[in-house]
Amino acid sequence: MTNKTKAVIFMLISATAFAITQAFVKLSGDLPVFEKVFFRNIVSLVIAFITCQKKGSSLFGDKPNRSFLLSRSLIGAIGMVLYFFSISNLILADAAMLNKLSPFFVTIFAVIFLKEKLSRIQIPALIVIFLAAMLIVKPRFDFSIMPAIAGFGSAIFAGAAYTLVRFLGNKEKPETIIFFFSLVTSILMLIPLYGKFIMPNPKQLIFLLGTGIFAAIGQFGLTYSYRLAPATEVAVYNYSSIVVAAIIGFSLWHEVPDLLSAIGGILIIITSILLFLHNKTKRYKVDTNRKLSNSLRA
Repeated sequence: MTNKTKAVIFMLISATAFAITQAFVKLSGDLPVFEKVFFRNIVSLVIAFITCQKKGSSLFGDKPNRSFLLSRSLIGAIGMVLYFFSISNLILADAAMLNKLSPFFVTIFAVIFLKEKLSRIQIPALIVIFLAAMLIVKPRFDFSIMPAIAGFGSAIFAGAAYTLVRFLGNKEKPETIIFFFSLVTSILMLIPLYGKFIMPNPKQLIFLLGTGIFAAIGQFGLTYSYRLAPATEVAVYNYSSIVVAAIIGFSLWHEVPDLLSAIGGILIIITSILLFLHNKTKRYKVDTNRKLSNSLRA
């Protein structure tokens, strides 16, 4: 089995695990969103702590990076609260589709803050993605739109958080970043839960612990996938979580996305595939030119 095949398998495992995580959030019932986020991060905190101890990684990172670790954690915590709120109040497929907007916000933030260049194909792609998101959100002037707005907002905050992760990529270990984020988020969630904590019943507790376990599986699957193959070759398979979420939503709650949401989701997936193919071709040309240049120097 080639590394590319293994990477695809790990990415599909990751996508499935994240879809199951979303289902567990919804299955945990009417518990406060802050409580759901707390349990999800406590499990990740334990797993990240054990990983740091085994690998000898720093728990709190190098001093110069702590302000960035803290910023990533605060932004990520807000994004997760918004995301869990949208999952609890939207059909699963719509929440999953809105969440998959985060890579496009990473592109925008990377251009603004990391000074990365925007290619000509990315500009119309971003416009299409925004319009597709509006088909899912369906803007209107009443409070029923709040879960969809929360889902859209969660993608923005996730995009900002992932941009900081990209910045920290060569400076801190993945387990350090996860530990720091999980610790900060867990502590933050205790503030709104003070005096308002609701003891989950045994069934809810299983689902809450399940969110943390499957989120960890998803995160590790993602990490191993990107280690085995370039992101440009395997990232597109992460969009299979939308399909898995739709199947779970239909199986458990008989959820069916309406026509506008379906069109928006299809546009997001098609645009993502086109960008994936464009980046793959671009990478191939760069690698070919580099090899040619090296052979001429030799």
